[in-house]
Amino acid sequence: MAGSPVLAGSVRASVIVVGAGAFGGWSALQLVQKGAKVTLVDAWGPGNSRASSGGETRTIRATYGPAHLLYVKMVARALQLWQENEQRWNLKLFFRSGALRMAGADDSYERAALPLLQEAGIRFEKLSAADCAKRWPQVNFDGVSWSVYEPDSGFLAARRGCEAVLDAFLKEGGQYRQAQATPGPLAANRLDGISVSPGEILRADSYVFAPGPWLGKVFPFLAPTITPTRQEVFFFGTPAGDLRFTEAQLPTWMDGGRKPFFGVPDNYWRGFKIADDTRGPVIDPSMMERQISPEKLAAARAYLGMRFPAMADSPLLESRVCQYENSTDRNFILDRHPEAENVWIVGGGSGHGFKHGPVMGEMVADAVLGKKGPPAEMGLGRLLKVDR
Repeated sequence: MAGSPVLAGSVRASVIVVGAGAFGGWSALQLVQKGAKVTLVDAWGPGNSRASSGGETRTIRATYGPAHLLYVKMVARALQLWQENEQRWNLKLFFRSGALRMAGADDSYERAALPLLQEAGIRFEKLSAADCAKRWPQVNFDGVSWSVYEPDSGFLAARRGCEAVLDAFLKEGGQYRQAQATPGPLAANRLDGISVSPGEILRADSYVFAPGPWLGKVFPFLAPTITPTRQEVFFFGTPAGDLRFTEAQLPTWMDGGRKPFFGVPDNYWRGFKIADDTRGPVIDPSMMERQISPEKLAAARAYLGMRFPAMADSPLLESRVCQYENSTDRNFILDRHPEAENVWIVGGGSGHGFKHGPVMGEMVADAVLGKKGPPAEMGLGRLLKVDR
């Protein structure tokens, strides 16, 4: 994956990044910090309500199960970068609540994760259900065989994080355009610009496309490999004056037992977040009506009352309908366009991509500038079944 002569030489490279979410925003920031001239383009703005990087919070944890050492090591690096940058920007973005993964009767996922956590240098504790109940008595651990607890993990401010990255990018000299971007024609294995309005073409040496759930629309050949699905998130009110469900007394959590729910403790007084990790129906992220369904709300209430008994009668304060856009094998995508050597495709991030934004930004910048090729696991060949 050597860089082109323009990028590898002393001439300042120009790059257009399409998409200002977790992957695109961090890529633009890392590129401009490494000397490139960068224009960042987004249709609705960083962390907007249609984006997968929008909303209040995203978890950051490293318990990934089997065969994911790459991502575990990326989490270790991401934790470092998030904390370094929030100190640099004097802005609270990372909340060290700890992260808890509950194992059910089938604990193969959690057992496989432990040696990878150890190899990556992630601190963790293996806790029995009795240990968990003693430490967090506000949680009902019925059906949980044991848990993995990461004391240094927690959650991130999502929308605020996207805005912070854009602010840092602009201060570094980057240019931002809010516009709909459409790839131009391909000729001689290169892309010749992007259209951002009728009659206006932007050109650069290289292009990075990180449009999240719109990746299959921007490049239709990827549509079978990136499927945006509808996901619903609920914020329930905690009991008056009760701090047991805040990040001070409760970790982020993921239930690997009875139900595939996960959640984030009350943060900035917005409510107790709970979501079902099951993939929903396929949607159009531009046109989907973002209203919650009675069925999903009822399921969330039932789970909440079972796992957090003191929250059984809690009122719904807010809700959000978002989407996942995992690749078919749930690995990220970071590779050249198969027919355009100056185009890089980045995606497949959610639901676990947000936390990796700073590390993906490093990888994208190194790939585009010809410094280091991306991981083989993120290549398009695995999805398109082509020789690369």
